Amino acid sequence: MAGGSIPHFQNDAGHPAIDIGVKEFMCTGANPPFDHPHVFLDMGDDDEKVCPYCSTLYRYSPKLKATETQPADCLYIDQAA
Repeated sequence: MAGGSIPHFQNDAGHPAIDIGVKEFMCTGANPPFDHPHVFLDMGDDDEKVCPYCSTLYRYSPKLKATETQPADCLYIDQAA
């Protein structure tokens, strides 16, 4: 995603899988203070990637925009202090 920011996703609800519209992203686990290290993940040529920290399965869906998830509300938005 050269030229833009890398989207961050979270899984507060404990979904077994989240569909996303990008192949390069960051997983935060849950929202702070229950997050794990924010890890960069790259699917490469694959359409799925499992986070090594929280075991969330991320699946690429070309139907979704970079900031959309299915189920909804899994986009992590950093709250300014």
